[in-house]
Amino acid sequence: MAEEQDFSKDDPQLQIFLRQSRIFKDVHDEDLTTIISFLKKFTYDESEIIFSQGGLEAAIYIIEKGRCAIEKSNRCINILNSGDIFGEVSMLGQQPHVATARAIKETSLYVLPAEILVEERISAQSLVRIYKELGSLVTSYIRGEDALYQEIDVLLIQDGGCSPGYNSVTSFIVQFLEHYQRSVFVAATGFKSLVEGGGAANLRCLIYNEQLYKQLEHIPGVIHAPVLREERGARFRCERYEGFRLLENQEKAAKTILKHKTRVIVAVGGNGTLEGLKSLSKLLPGDLQSFFIPATIDSDIYGSECIGQHAGVEMGAEKVRCYMADARTHKRCYIIEMMGARGGHHALHSCLGAGAHLAVLPGFDYNIPKIAHALKDRDYTVIVVAEGYKRDYRKNNNITGSAAEFFYQELMEEGLQTNQRIICESFSRDIRGASPNNMDITLAQRLARNLTHLILQGKTYMMPAVLSGKEYTLHLDEIQTDNSVSGDLVALANRLGDPECITGKL
Repeated sequence: MAEEQDFSKDDPQLQIFLRQSRIFKDVHDEDLTTIISFLKKFTYDESEIIFSQGGLEAAIYIIEKGRCAIEKSNRCINILNSGDIFGEVSMLGQQPHVATARAIKETSLYVLPAEILVEERISAQSLVRIYKELGSLVTSYIRGEDALYQEIDVLLIQDGGCSPGYNSVTSFIVQFLEHYQRSVFVAATGFKSLVEGGGAANLRCLIYNEQLYKQLEHIPGVIHAPVLREERGARFRCERYEGFRLLENQEKAAKTILKHKTRVIVAVGGNGTLEGLKSLSKLLPGDLQSFFIPATIDSDIYGSECIGQHAGVEMGAEKVRCYMADARTHKRCYIIEMMGARGGHHALHSCLGAGAHLAVLPGFDYNIPKIAHALKDRDYTVIVVAEGYKRDYRKNNNITGSAAEFFYQELMEEGLQTNQRIICESFSRDIRGASPNNMDITLAQRLARNLTHLILQGKTYMMPAVLSGKEYTLHLDEIQTDNSVSGDLVALANRLGDPECITGKL
């Protein structure tokens, strides 16, 4: 219980002590005497609350001795020592406290009530000087806010290509973890933000509870998580950061994570993000928990459905249907390049669902002469080619252009002759910007819930997974990123009338 203490208001050491504070250093002597006459002194026990977030006490607090913590939404954002002041935000704005102040150990402090400034008990010159310094403190508080990021509980890292549902899983992770009084932050632009040093410029604070958000929304970088649930795109990521392949950049990121006393890191993305997480984890202490959430349109993380694959296929299939209708009307052959750097899941299932005539995927062998012959007498055709088709061969032989154009060239070299007008369509990146559909949002929710349980159980180096409707977990070293496409489905997608167009897996 706080106890008011008697003290000598004529003690010259008190004036010297107050002059050391930036807000009192330039006030007139007589005004400082008036200020001292209004001061009260209190002693607080260890862990005792001085004022609470949302409280209405308007005053300036000056620590004589001891130590205090400033906390926001159960996070310690600053530590104050002898001579430091606090309470200036509520003092200036005459608004509820935006944080809680707590004595870390037995602490004595002076309290200056707001009335001395509000009622102008001191000269105008001294008032101007005090308000100027208070305003400077508040401006620094609002603009900087590095203190908010001094200690990070759970840090999300998103990297790689965009996929519908990145924002959805972010929202659910915050919702579930906040329920257990855990706080969630996110790197503003994936691994790149960590390489650049973290801090308020590179990190964001995510809040789910509306009341807590309203108390913190004045701080730059604080984001209300519920609005992310159905948002398109991926707000907290950049294009795949190739610089993270360098060990020196991985070491910079690890240093940033340790500087912020991070407890948990969660990487969200595809196979490239997974490899980045595994490399980063090798540079971090074993007691720092690390996890991976699969989010990739092409579903190239073997062992789980991936966030974005469902909306991606729906969007992709609809595009293929449009090409089918146009090809049928104008007697054309469309060769469409679609996503699928390794597995080809997206290209295959877009082809299957829309009724296209052939899916050309990485990892499979095709009989090009047979395909050229099958096209000869057709009225219209739509062929879907995954972007990764013979990628290594094309790269090693300096072959430029799209996978669709390369496949067309292969057909021409085998003597393709057809009355159809052949049109190659380039990679359809717009699919990345699709809205997450209900299946992806539900998947995001399940993975976020599973992740929360793993964190609370003290597990680490795991990926929550959903496959065939069941939830389970995989150790990161068990995850495969090779071709997860079924050969039977590739054969099913062959509608050219000759089963020998596909000779099998490579």
